[in-house]
Amino acid sequence: MSASFQTQGYSLVKRVVTFAQVAHLLAKIPCTVTLSGGTRCLIDEPWCAALADQLCSHPLLQTLIGPQFFAVQCTYFEKSSDRNWLVPFHQDRSIPVARRVQGLTGWAEKEGQLFVHAPLDLLSQLVAVRLHLDACDKEDGPLRVVPGSHRQGLLEEVEIAAMRQKHGELICKAAAGDALVLSPLLLHASSKANGTGRRRLLHFLFAPRQPGYGLNWRRPH
Repeated sequence: MSASFQTQGYSLVKRVVTFAQVAHLLAKIPCTVTLSGGTRCLIDEPWCAALADQLCSHPLLQTLIGPQFFAVQCTYFEKSSDRNWLVPFHQDRSIPVARRVQGLTGWAEKEGQLFVHAPLDLLSQLVAVRLHLDACDKEDGPLRVVPGSHRQGLLEEVEIAAMRQKHGELICKAAAGDALVLSPLLLHASSKANGTGRRRLLHFLFAPRQPGYGLNWRRPH
């Protein structure tokens, strides 16, 4: 699995949590968050931090998440026919940090938190884990990825289009309780949902405890 992840940039791990735990997690998400359709600020919740530790200790996820890594962010998404959107192919470059430093770009404040575009060397180390809380089929706006694109560095818009045309794309379907693990540098996108179901998930970002470049994570370790 680790070798495939390094080559393809993503991997699906089945049944990371049980259906019973999925129901328990859904009950923990605040109503204000479900009404708004998402938030970047869940990792400060004790139940969410405990879940991140559980993911780190999972036997298969351990082979993909770096040793001594910890979760620096957890984002909740909810897509449905009533709350719908599409996302074009892109790479995830922003990371949550404690304070500004010189020499970096892409600074932004979102939900009261500070974000910056991470350098390529740091981005290449990060691992995202998308824990599905609903089954996600082709009608539910699943993630689409360009396999191997994470190995091409930071890509500009024209390069993204060429990479997609050359290598094609794959649809990442999942069951509730599955975890899709991917590199933030992997080109990924999603279409609008066409069905009547919901696609709810928790997107964790795992990182080394010392990011370097004079940066400190917003979440203490």
